[in-house]
Amino acid sequence: MTETLTIHDFEYDLDPALIAQKPLENKDQSRLLVVNRQSGELAHKQFFQLSELLQKGDLLVVNDTKVLPSRLIATRKSGGTVKLLLLKPQSRNVSIWEAMVTPIKRLKPGQELLVKGEDGSETSIITVKDIVIGADGFKRLLVDLGPPENVYSLLSRVGFAPLPPYISRDYREDKSAHRQEDLFQYQTVFAQAPGAVAAPTAGLHFTPALLSALEAAGIELTTVTLHVGAGTFKPIEADLHNHTIEEESYTVSQKAADAINAAKKEGRRVIAVGTTSLRTIETAGASGFMQTASDQKTALYIQPGHKFAVADGMITNFHLSRSSLLVLVAALAGRELIMRAYKEAIAEKYRFYSYGDAMLII
Repeated sequence: MTETLTIHDFEYDLDPALIAQKPLENKDQSRLLVVNRQSGELAHKQFFQLSELLQKGDLLVVNDTKVLPSRLIATRKSGGTVKLLLLKPQSRNVSIWEAMVTPIKRLKPGQELLVKGEDGSETSIITVKDIVIGADGFKRLLVDLGPPENVYSLLSRVGFAPLPPYISRDYREDKSAHRQEDLFQYQTVFAQAPGAVAAPTAGLHFTPALLSALEAAGIELTTVTLHVGAGTFKPIEADLHNHTIEEESYTVSQKAADAINAAKKEGRRVIAVGTTSLRTIETAGASGFMQTASDQKTALYIQPGHKFAVADGMITNFHLSRSSLLVLVAALAGRELIMRAYKEAIAEKYRFYSYGDAMLII
């Protein structure tokens, strides 16, 4: 069955007006499309009802990665604007970062770029170290952000939230208006471990009030860490089955492994909050028994035919057409059911993508 699928089986048309540009004021008021894997039934709920939709003893697994202010707007000494998205530091040297850059054409090793603070009063210099070919085959920059002990304070002063390109921001015209707001909103209530360059967006819907309701309903929660990289969102260009994802770092504590193993042993459901949590537990628990891990790497690409060893369900946002994330969700729920759910969500004018509405697959 899976051999006959192509990337065209994961395409859909979306009115750009349905792409959410900002989160709701009350994040747990977002809509929630409940997809029942066994019956095929679709139900329209709201996220704050989650504690009523799950069962006592269910275990939610959330990603506690913290998004870095990894988008920089720099200028050449000649005055041209350069946009950088920092992806990851080189090994343990946090001074040197690999970055996606536009435009990259005129940049050369040794060239200095100026990065200004919000009010323009403070200027920092970063230096082009090299130009390399990334895992996606495109040119990337190696950039020196200065002394290691100053890197994170530099980012906190001048970095913007690494919002995806479908969320419109004009950083040149509107340099500071959205900066602090985006840095706050593009972060989950679970965020603890700095390192992501994109938010695990399924977690954005959770609020302290909802967490209290879940606890009162006897629904458990544990955290894992996967530092989301830009490679997660790389579109599938041609071959569905031979697509690759860049490695990302993940950690599973003893406490999390014990909680997940206990749930599986006792026949309770393990529900991943987001594709990143799901990929983490399916990597560390591939044997059926959750293993601890500290700063390990995963490039797990989940597609139809994957035998799920740990996850019994998931909470997820709505993903881009032809994306590996949509393919992952279809692997869990079935392609026909997921594409029917997306068609209904579009008809019902759900809000899509990072700041949009959510789906519960049970």
